[in-house]
Amino acid sequence: MNRLLSLYYSTFGTLDKAAPLIPLLARFLFAAILLSYFWASALTKVDGVGLSSGAYAQIFPRAFEAAGYDTGALGLFHTLVVAAGTLAEFLLPALIILGLFTRAAALGMVGFVVVQTLTDLFGHRVIEEASALGQWFDKHPDSLILDQRGLWIFLLLTLTIKGAGPLSLDRWLRARQGAAPLTA
Repeated sequence: MNRLLSLYYSTFGTLDKAAPLIPLLARFLFAAILLSYFWASALTKVDGVGLSSGAYAQIFPRAFEAAGYDTGALGLFHTLVVAAGTLAEFLLPALIILGLFTRAAALGMVGFVVVQTLTDLFGHRVIEEASALGQWFDKHPDSLILDQRGLWIFLLLTLTIKGAGPLSLDRWLRARQGAAPLTA
């Protein structure tokens, strides 16, 4: 048994040296899987130089419906939330890709995904569709909410905890300050 454990540790122990690449891989996967999704979604929220009515329909579906689909009938609060959400949907993914303020941007994206999920569940009534909500520990790994969003949040929490990795503006800025890189 000792030989087996020694072989195991010597074989897979070398993988510890690759640990700094995990954040870089997480940023790559974010770019490959989620970047175009979030930017396409953000683009539907702008119309010319302002916010589109679709932005209000996506973020405040029930309130917008109750206002007769008239953006002017909604208050300043709704406009500020829609503007902030739209800006966040453009800015936070860009910061993650650049590796700039990555931990804060990834944590912001976690919050964004949580709000997005709650809006989908209750605002768009996805909670009434059991197949979209899904469940964990079943044989179907493709539900829209629990499975997909759970993986998104895990990916973003990896960046929140580990940072951007060796090839990032965060690392470059930290080196310019003469400070040691932040490590998890």
